[in-house]
Amino acid sequence: MSTTRFMALACPLDGNDLHKSGNTWRCADGHSFDIARQGYVHLLPVQNKRSRDPGDSKAMVSARRRFLEAGYYRPIAEAIGRAVLDEVPGGVPLRCLDAGCGEGYYLRKLADAASEIEEASGKAPALALLGVDISKWAVLAAAKRLEVATWVVGTNAHLPVQTGCVDRVLCLFGFPVYAEFARVLKPGGELLMVEPGPDHLRELREIIYPSLKPPREGGEIVPEGFARRPGETLRFTIELESAESIADLLTMTPHLHRASAEGREKAAALTSLALTVDARLTRLVRE
Repeated sequence: MSTTRFMALACPLDGNDLHKSGNTWRCADGHSFDIARQGYVHLLPVQNKRSRDPGDSKAMVSARRRFLEAGYYRPIAEAIGRAVLDEVPGGVPLRCLDAGCGEGYYLRKLADAASEIEEASGKAPALALLGVDISKWAVLAAAKRLEVATWVVGTNAHLPVQTGCVDRVLCLFGFPVYAEFARVLKPGGELLMVEPGPDHLRELREIIYPSLKPPREGGEIVPEGFARRPGETLRFTIELESAESIADLLTMTPHLHRASAEGREKAAALTSLALTVDARLTRLVRE
């Protein structure tokens, strides 16, 4: 499989290009960042932290890993794989950044999909993979599962990535920072976003909230510097057949903290639940 590490990192302190030497990334001004023994590098300066331990907790990361590895969101991963790999050119690896990568599930599935194409056709899609997340627990988990990628603790608000070097940015149920995505993407590069639709996990939300907010109205706004491509609606049903899987889903979502104590108790009493997954895949091209 022609999947390699992403090397076009930038210093989070001054924006200069970083160069890897042994187990250290260095810039021309002498800033250096050691690669942890687990295989990731920490590029989140303390001044860019909003708390001592930002992002998803260790428990949230573990819950998301169990839920995703059970295959409940596999159709979403497959849609991302099609969108990226159907247009991979030959020669130079396609540089792909997962901004808010979590524990790395979607990049792992992308690498798996590339491997399957290679086995079927004998032609290996060339990818250079980078996962960035503000949670050190998420990046640690990701680095343990896929070594042939670059994993970085960082923030979407100040991506430690060189300007104009990325072919694809993924932002999957994350927090888009369009100006930063536009900065790191090449002209003609693409931003692929997955966002919840109005019916996403509706059955769970009806249990944990007294009432549901009406869906937001209004047309879709195209961010500055982008043009819209045809997207896709991803809608399917999943069956959670244990209290543990329901608890994992709740733990990995913002609903865990938004729900009242009564709502969480109702969810904890469930032993099975049929759920609608309603997600929107949006594709935006950097002009």
